Parts: sequence; C-alpha cells; structure tokens
Amino acid sequence: MDPDALRKICLSFPGAFEDYPFGPETAVFKVRASVAGGARHEAKLFALSSMDASDFYVNLKCEPTLAVQLRAAHPEITGAWHMNKTHWNGVRLDGTLPYDMVRDMVEDSYDLVVAGLSRKQQEQLGWARLAGNRGEHL
Repeated sequence: MDPDALRKICLSFPGAFEDYPFGPETAVFKVRASVAGGARHEAKLFALSSMDASDFYVNLKCEPTLAVQLRAAHPEITGAWHMNKTHWNGVRLDGTLPYDMVRDMVEDSYDLVVAGLSRKQQEQLGWARLAGNRGEHL
C-alpha cells in the first residue's frame, strides 16, 4: 500500500476529510456531519498517518480486545505512538499486511468513531451499521 491508496480508502467514507493540524508531514483523517441549517459539529479523528513512503504508518482506533489480538498476531501492529494505546493501534504499512486487512482496519476505525456520534449525525452520514443491528434484535 502507498500513501495515495491509504488516502483513497480514508476519503471513501461519508463525511470524511483530510486535515493537517500538526503540519504538512502528518495527514489526519476526520469525519464530521452537518446538521440542518448548515451548522457543523466538531470533527472526530479516525486515522492519522505519516504519508511518507519511507516511514509509512497509520494510527487507527480499535476495539481494545481486538487491538491486543492484532498486536500479538502481527509485529507490524503496535500501540499507537502519542495516542491512547488501549484504543489506538499503530500500523506499519510496509507491504507486509494485506491490502484488504488494512482497509478493514480503517473501516473499523471509522465505524468506531461514527458509533460515538449522535444518532442524528449517524443518519446524516448514512451510517446504518448500528441501526441495522438494532432492527434484527427487535
């Protein structure tokens, strides 16, 4: 995987955008929903990457139990540097991990962040993962 492929994955999700609050060397991918009247909510981070092909990594949010399992199984996955290591993995993108696995981890990170948004924001983003699960259990 290269930086352009990661960027394409991250920006493929509804409400996702790229920002550089820490300078030009660190891409931060966030999600934000708008509300009626054009008001905007605070954006939430779901991926942070060096975007440097020579030191290419991405930090992704992860469910804590799964984070521990992924770290145990893959030396390319560690606790994310400068982030809460209980909830964030650092993933080295040197080509060792399969593309589909990285894409799934990015999607899981996005889903975890969107799950923390209000129901109205989730609906606005067209995010139905939780809503679909609720309907199955009723």
